[in-house]
Amino acid sequence: MIAVGYDLFSMIYLGADHGGYQLKEQVKQWLEEWSMPYQDLGAKQLDPEDDYPDFALEVAKQVARAPQHNRGILACRSAAGMVIAANKVKGIRAVAPLTATAAQHAREHNDANVLGLSGDWLDTAAAQTVVYSWLTTSFSKESRHQRRLDKITQYETES
Repeated sequence: MIAVGYDLFSMIYLGADHGGYQLKEQVKQWLEEWSMPYQDLGAKQLDPEDDYPDFALEVAKQVARAPQHNRGILACRSAAGMVIAANKVKGIRAVAPLTATAAQHAREHNDANVLGLSGDWLDTAAAQTVVYSWLTTSFSKESRHQRRLDKITQYETES
């Protein structure tokens, strides 16, 4: 069960290529158990020929429409390609933590709004703790962290 006091999300968008397909299906089960809203943006079936940018960019675009209310979870073999692609979308702060502590840090300090999961390097139990930690941790809103995020936003606006 999700802890009291977590951020309420309008929607958690999910995406995965063939390398993260099975993990995404597992994440859907956890979100249902935790009564968290989600929308699966694909892959809808295992296709060894699909390409991660298609799913990463679609999830990122949906999150960017209301980043204060929406979150995204992506899965592929390493998570690296997914977060690289997602971070091309203005307003997205995608991360690929391998531990619950790193996931918590990414939320508290960086207000990460897209989570990348590695299907190769996270077993099911570790992935679940990463997802749970990330979803139940709020941005600290400390001035030093907000100042740093404002600098990123300013760069995105000027570019």
